[in-house]
Amino acid sequence: MLRVVEHAHRTDTGRQRPANEDSFLARSPLFAVADGMGGAQAGEVASRMAVDVLQEGLGAGNGTVAERLTDQVATANSRIFERSRTDQGNAGMGTTLTAAYVDTEELVVVHVGDSRLYRYRAATLERLTDDHSLVEELVRQGRLTPEEAAEHPQRSIITRALGPESEVAIDSAVMAVEDDDLFLLCSDGLTTMVHDDQIADLLGAGETLAERADALVDAANAAGGRDNITVLLFRVERTGASPAPAAAAGDEPTEPTEAPAATLAGVASTPAQPTAVMPAVTISPNGPETTDDAISGDDVDGTREPRRKKRRGVRAGPFVVLFLVFCLGVGAFFASQTVYFIGNDRGLVTVYRGLPYELPFGVKLYTPNYYSSVPVNTLEEAQRERLLDHRVRSLDDANDLVSKLERGEVVTP
Repeated sequence: MLRVVEHAHRTDTGRQRPANEDSFLARSPLFAVADGMGGAQAGEVASRMAVDVLQEGLGAGNGTVAERLTDQVATANSRIFERSRTDQGNAGMGTTLTAAYVDTEELVVVHVGDSRLYRYRAATLERLTDDHSLVEELVRQGRLTPEEAAEHPQRSIITRALGPESEVAIDSAVMAVEDDDLFLLCSDGLTTMVHDDQIADLLGAGETLAERADALVDAANAAGGRDNITVLLFRVERTGASPAPAAAAGDEPTEPTEAPAATLAGVASTPAQPTAVMPAVTISPNGPETTDDAISGDDVDGTREPRRKKRRGVRAGPFVVLFLVFCLGVGAFFASQTVYFIGNDRGLVTVYRGLPYELPFGVKLYTPNYYSSVPVNTLEEAQRERLLDHRVRSLDDANDLVSKLERGEVVTP
């Protein structure tokens, strides 16, 4: 059976931000870090709302801990999204959220954004989450090296967060845990300032977890402290007790601990939106078809003289034509999905799939295929006109041009 034997935390505004928009939860067995974003204090509101939802507990549902924790994160997203829509001062706000729940036999992790979870085991540091960020996606595609990503001008752009959209994809995982594993939850204010090798060295030093948390924050500030810094450490051990049912976050913790580590001001939240349920659709069978040789009720002599059958081809003709038109339309659409062009979306050079046309009733023959890291306004005017001319290209041609732009090479469209 697992239990948390010690934990420590520290959060700091850093050296360049006027306020701290990070929030965190350190209440065993649940630990979480949220890094808010948005104008004014909107980021702080979003991160606090996310943590507040987790403080409500996992509820008494019948699902697994992973499913219930994921549901809580989805609820947080709905509340933040609704708040941003109804409160003009918080429009566009969002937050990352990375949470870890120490269950009786394993670690349950949910993750959205670029805050991170690390495991320090046998003097080796391992990152357990993938950043949902633009540069991380470029690294995964082989377009940037990790070293280039660390210095990329667009490294702060995240591709997934709680709040901006009504729904969000949530990463979740259940991980095996060994005795004496040490876990680190942190916002990107640490990881953009301190390299993983240095983080590993600092986690291996210090007598207590509190000293190690302080050392990590101090190192981030010494490197420039460009962002808010939040560090949360917890260490687990295995006991010989038989597994007990998993506790909800609002129940008794795995290990008796202090009150919540951070006192978070309550934020009025719009109630979570109910889950949409698709109504069942019942398709009634066609009624009995009257045949053309039915008996006429006007027969006086009792004889059954069948009527002449009508030619059904006349009635089926229009449907055949419509079916053929439909097939041609579908074929044309799928054919359009084999070509690409380059355009502008959200201010970034974007590769689109399809044809650069829009049909009546708002039907578009194209969809964004890849958002580059290159802002359109950084291109020279002549280059911008030639590159974004919506000329149809192959996928290789479009990707090659965008890759060269991202590497800073001279591009001749």
